[in-house]
Amino acid sequence: MSSSTATITADSSPTEIVQGFFTAFGSGDLDSLLALFADEVDWDVPGAPSVPWTGRRTTKAELAEFFAVAGQEVAATEEFAVDTVVAQGVTAVALGRFTHVIRRTGKKFSSQFALHVTVADGRITLYHMFEDGHAAAEAFAA
Repeated sequence: MSSSTATITADSSPTEIVQGFFTAFGSGDLDSLLALFADEVDWDVPGAPSVPWTGRRTTKAELAEFFAVAGQEVAATEEFAVDTVVAQGVTAVALGRFTHVIRRTGKKFSSQFALHVTVADGRITLYHMFEDGHAAAEAFAA
């Protein structure tokens, strides 16, 4: 595991896990990202079928595919900010905003987001990301 999640243990708090996720995601560290997830995950990013990263996933292989697709589809990230992380028990919610440029259309996709995660034994077992699905579909429309 790389330094971005080296301090994550089975005793890490949901807040620490979420912060580790955003650090690994921002650096493109796929191994560290996947290490943050349980072997089986309740993953959902609701949205239009035209947006390639939406949908349900449950395995690390499916998560790896998600991260690969997101990396291929996003040409640039102009803004990404986590405004707050709120945690209670095994659950954390991160609120923030981003602006991505979609490679295939050149269009910008801006959205606020809410990420809901649940953690068990230092690993993410539930990952539900809520973003502006309409704006995402528009950004992918030719």
